[in-house]
Amino acid sequence: MLRFLGLGSRPASSTPAESETATVRRIVAELQQLDPERRRFLAGFAYVVSRAAHADLTVTADETQLMEQIVAQIGEVPEAQAVLVVEIAKNQGDMYGGTEDYLVTREFAAHSSPEQRRAAVEACYAVAAADGAITSDETAELGQIANELDLPREELNEIRRSYADKLAAIQLMRGGRG
Repeated sequence: MLRFLGLGSRPASSTPAESETATVRRIVAELQQLDPERRRFLAGFAYVVSRAAHADLTVTADETQLMEQIVAQIGEVPEAQAVLVVEIAKNQGDMYGGTEDYLVTREFAAHSSPEQRRAAVEACYAVAAADGAITSDETAELGQIANELDLPREELNEIRRSYADKLAAIQLMRGGRG
């Protein structure tokens, strides 16, 4: 893994591309051993959370790291697998976000429990707040995600209240950043 991240030495017989490819293939093989429903959940969950990160058109390193931690924790997968899942979700969002957002989110909603959908919205809020403020664009996207996941309004309001100090509009009213 250190070699994959460019932090360790490589065996003299392998090139960087060969080592990286082998590492990715091992992780993909591990993911393929998961139950198909579990893979579907991980993919949908990661995409929805990535969608929240993309709401302001910039995905920061802090947001990415938090997404990886959340996917590892909620998905109950090793960090290396979570990193791969998040990277794939981010890339798919970059390439197809505008056309796929609704479809993927509704697919996730159809194959997840109410608790899993709430966890996804909570994760979306956490990622949006990773930089210290949730912008109006992010707030709109978070509301849209919650709506597409059929999260009851009172649950959305409860989550939103727990992030009230991160809402850029409120920070601006209080004379802070915004």
